[in-house]
Amino acid sequence: MHASIYIFLAPTLLHLTRAQNPKRGIAYLGDTHKSDNSLLLRDVSPLSWYYTWSLYPATAQIPASELEFTPLIHGIDGAEDSATKNALNGLPASSQHLLTFNEPDGTTDSGGSSISPEDAAKAYIEHIAPYRSGNSRNWNISHPSVTGSPRGLEWLQDFNTSCYEIDEKNGCPTDFIAAHWYGAFDGLKGWLSSLDDFYNGNRSDDEPKLKIWVTEMALPKADAEATVGMMNETLPYLDGLDYVERYAWFGAFRANDANEWTGDGVALFGDDGALTDLGALYLNGKKGEKGQGEEGAASGLHANCGLVLSLLVGAVLVNYW
Repeated sequence: MHASIYIFLAPTLLHLTRAQNPKRGIAYLGDTHKSDNSLLLRDVSPLSWYYTWSLYPATAQIPASELEFTPLIHGIDGAEDSATKNALNGLPASSQHLLTFNEPDGTTDSGGSSISPEDAAKAYIEHIAPYRSGNSRNWNISHPSVTGSPRGLEWLQDFNTSCYEIDEKNGCPTDFIAAHWYGAFDGLKGWLSSLDDFYNGNRSDDEPKLKIWVTEMALPKADAEATVGMMNETLPYLDGLDYVERYAWFGAFRANDANEWTGDGVALFGDDGALTDLGALYLNGKKGEKGQGEEGAASGLHANCGLVLSLLVGAVLVNYW
């Protein structure tokens, strides 16, 4: 016999207590440094939302009343899992948007879900589209968030074709689009334009245009000056672009916790927790500024473990045979 014990988060309304930017958020790996998290949540911070690449918020580090949490169904296993509905129902009332299928055109080694367009369309129609209506709680859902590579757009085109082959009338209905971009500012502009044209180019004037969320963005393996330059161009552009509804930088971690592919130039915090030039720009702070609170675990391994533990609070705490 298999049994599972769940603890659900009580519905919580988000009370905005500072001048938050409704677009700006963070892709959150689970930083257990209290001082770093205090900088994310202080009064001058523009952050208004975050996500964890999962269904479960990091409430040990980010209280539900501080930032809106956006869940993500990472792959087909999560879409098919009967526990997913319970996990979503247990989230705070402020959580109203649902991200789906992380980089299905990518590999699992790089964090992608590696799903064929045909399998994704089938799972989306069967398991994900129903979350939009007809449940005790209705969600605004996104189409899968592909990589910003040429294959990403091809994957979306194939996915759309498969959707209408399964459901000729409705296809795979969606409420917004999720996009990823790792590269220079000009490339980001071109990628967003391509997505906007693909989804909105053939819509009639009386149809609402789909908004885009840039849920991952960074300039990999670049020095600090180049990365700050990219962010200086990117932030005002995204803030002023009507069809971009939200965006999130990768990432909210210390330089020594960055992965090899991105390099440490993307980090908002230095090795000692002080804001980098990039972090000061993104979080409305000053370079070298440190947060308040006792330090937590210092390694990326510990940070990731901290996230796993916090996610389990909202998920399965005990599984046994």
